[in-house]
Amino acid sequence: MKHLKLALCGVVLIIGSSLAHAADLKAGKVTWEKLNCASCHGADAKSPIMPAYPILAGQHADFLAHALKAYQRGAAGAPASANVRKNAVMGAFAVQMSKQDVENVSAWLASQPGPLSVRR
Repeated sequence: MKHLKLALCGVVLIIGSSLAHAADLKAGKVTWEKLNCASCHGADAKSPIMPAYPILAGQHADFLAHALKAYQRGAAGAPASANVRKNAVMGAFAVQMSKQDVENVSAWLASQPGPLSVRR
């Protein structure tokens, strides 16, 4: 019985913390617009101005968040590794974003229709 109570408390804490940090799609779009991401990735996030720039619409939110955090680490001078991306342009934009901004813009991009989307 003690183990069951402990497990239930853990589940409640996990659910509560995930709700407290839920992404705000409208705020994600505002961040996208504020940082003028469309200037490289296209207004629809799936028509980049150069073929080398990634399509972001429909990409997995966790992948996008990981990439933005990796650019933040790279801009902060972290040594090169699998979890660090060094790009002067993306690093300069990523460092302007809070953790919540990263979650919001990643969720908003994932919600956009694009060739990377999975339809249910």
